[in-house]
Amino acid sequence: MRISTTSCLCPFLVCLCFIQRCYGASHHLPAKVPSKNQTKLANGETEVHHRPKRGWIWNQFFVLEEHLGPDAQYVGKLHSNSDKGDGSVRYILSGEGAGTIFIIDEVTGDIHATKSLDRERKSHYVLHAQALDRHTEEALEPKSEFIIKVQDINDNAPKFPDGPFVATVPEMSEVGTSVLQVTASDADDPTYGNSARIVYSILQGQPYFSVDPKTGIIRTALSDMDREAREHYTVVIQAKDMAGQVGGLSGSTTINITLTDVNDNPPMFPQKNYQLYVPESAQVGKPVGKIKANDEDLGVNADIKYSIINSEGANMFSISTDRDTREGIISLKKPLNYERKKTYTLHIEGTNTYVDPRFSYLGSFKDTATLKITVGDVDEAPVFSIDHYIMDVYENSQSGTEVGVVTARDPDSRNSPVRYYLDSKEEGERYFRIDEGSGLIRTTQTLDREDMAWHNITVMASEVDNPSLLSHVPVTVQVLDMNDNPPEIATDEEVIVCESSRPGQVIQTVTAVDKDDFANGQRFSFALPSQLPVNPNFTLKDNEDSTASIIARRRRFNHLTQELYELPIVVWDGGEPSLTGTSTLTLRVCPCQRHGRIRMCQGEAFLSSAGLSTGALIAILLCIVILLAIVVLFITLRRSKKEPLIISEEDIRENVVTYDDEGGGEEDTEAFDIIALRNPAAAEELKFRRDVRPEARKHCSPPRSRRSPAVELDEVDVHEFIKQRLVEADLDTSVPPYDSLQTYAYEGQGSPTGSISPLDTPGTQSEQDYNYLDDWGPEFQKLAELYGEADSDVTT
Repeated sequence: MRISTTSCLCPFLVCLCFIQRCYGASHHLPAKVPSKNQTKLANGETEVHHRPKRGWIWNQFFVLEEHLGPDAQYVGKLHSNSDKGDGSVRYILSGEGAGTIFIIDEVTGDIHATKSLDRERKSHYVLHAQALDRHTEEALEPKSEFIIKVQDINDNAPKFPDGPFVATVPEMSEVGTSVLQVTASDADDPTYGNSARIVYSILQGQPYFSVDPKTGIIRTALSDMDREAREHYTVVIQAKDMAGQVGGLSGSTTINITLTDVNDNPPMFPQKNYQLYVPESAQVGKPVGKIKANDEDLGVNADIKYSIINSEGANMFSISTDRDTREGIISLKKPLNYERKKTYTLHIEGTNTYVDPRFSYLGSFKDTATLKITVGDVDEAPVFSIDHYIMDVYENSQSGTEVGVVTARDPDSRNSPVRYYLDSKEEGERYFRIDEGSGLIRTTQTLDREDMAWHNITVMASEVDNPSLLSHVPVTVQVLDMNDNPPEIATDEEVIVCESSRPGQVIQTVTAVDKDDFANGQRFSFALPSQLPVNPNFTLKDNEDSTASIIARRRRFNHLTQELYELPIVVWDGGEPSLTGTSTLTLRVCPCQRHGRIRMCQGEAFLSSAGLSTGALIAILLCIVILLAIVVLFITLRRSKKEPLIISEEDIRENVVTYDDEGGGEEDTEAFDIIALRNPAAAEELKFRRDVRPEARKHCSPPRSRRSPAVELDEVDVHEFIKQRLVEADLDTSVPPYDSLQTYAYEGQGSPTGSISPLDTPGTQSEQDYNYLDDWGPEFQKLAELYGEADSDVTT
């Protein structure tokens, strides 16, 4: 087998290849002389085999892309050693593009490309070749795979897929500072020729920038490029393939480069001297003027800090920086006084807050200016001698009593007279008045400390020449105390006296209150009225600690005999002069609990423990009465709707009797008589059925003749008794044939466990101690007394 291929070595040989294909020239590889192999057959003969060279297996063909000729492009030739040139061999081609892009001459084995190919779309095709016998269709050669590679030509220009570009570089950068790297791509084959070999060059942007021809890195080409002079630059970069040779394709992109700011410019005041007018009435802490230094830099590089560097200006004024406008805001630190100082000189310095040491050679990044401030004379309001006055006056003083004096003066050089007023919007005007000329404050009525201990008033002052200018000052007046209120007992509640109180027992300890104010503490003394006879029931003991104890003088009080007692008590204080007061206490006798632990009457204890008021109790009782009335009405209606059990006097066996009420259990004796079970002795006396109307027995057959023999009633068994009644019911033919369900709850006699009812158990005296009931509160008071009396009777 021979393989014939045609290869185009370079674009310059396209013409030669075309001529070669036109003449059909092909180069056949010489085949080796078949070697002879002998095989010994079974009959002893030998067969000679001629093994050809493996020429049917090959690697690849080449075809030039972008073929524009009118004829199909010749690719190559397939040939088998079995082909003798007589047309007996048929060549078949299969695989990618077989029959559409690539066709084969079945007789000669020539392969042609019928379409123009693009290597950038598909760089190679995999096909399969096979040689068949045209007559028998048998395979003369095994199927073989080969590749047709599309050979590249320079038909794609370089492109910048990410362009255009934006880049920044700091101003004043050194020569060679890297700005940006751009990269172009070429779709041509980089492994064949120079079609994809790119070289970069700069078309626009010189002499400020340069580009590396191999890497595409853009760098600065000039030093000291100043942003303040020029900020934006446009650079155009070209990428050309074929290593930049003539005939190569090229593409370009644009890079917009911006110089970023650095702090290379110091702040500067537009002028060195400034003047400012400030009235003396300017408020402390408020801005009075502005000053600004200019800085050509941007951002933090242009931030300026202002300061006053001379002591004369720094003592009276302060300066701060407005972050938005970068202005110096001048504020007043102390009040101005035209009469004392009329001008001030401020030396103001503006300094960059951020300094780049790389540019320190440019000088100090600060500047100074002088500001002269002229203080303007303003007619000012009167000024009080102090900011707050505190005065005092005794209560009960006569109207017109002097309280104190306020003083104000005109701060201006004219020293105008001053008038004083009280603020009419305040209530203090009702109690005080002020002299317009002297500022003397007096009372207008008698003051009571217990009613109001402190008074706050506002005094206003104005110049006589200019009443519109007002100044205010607060005045606080304290009302001093005098002993003008008698003491009183400090309780309004009733005092509880237990019926079991003993002579000498302390009923209650009382204290006193006094509205007056005593600087060294309140001192009270107590006693019973001396003009009244001796109280036979109670006495009073002064504890000498501003308290007194009420003590019982006799034994056994009874609330049924007398429930309420009144005890007048005289109290006097330790003031100057001393005042006395008499208070009458009400003492209520109550049957207290044992040991007198809770001093509260039973009725009150019940209400208190329940936590309910009288109105709440009435509402609860009313609800209960309404519920009871509803229940009674409901029961009455239910009973009025009941129907008789026996609907008709006729044959009741054919009637259905409806029961719509539930029986009462063992307590219900209306339906049937259960005495027979509870008392077996009566079983023989009551033989007829109780669930049948007695009148019906007049029409029934004669009395039953069959009777069960009598049994011993004292030892009868319930089970046997029930069986006996069952037999009687089955044999009785005189009653209607329907069943009667009866419930038997008889326990029987002779139970080994005995009765569990405690009613018939002989009583025994309990040794239980019921004194703990006293600790359970007033609710168990009556129960405790009952058990206490029972214990007393047993002991007796």
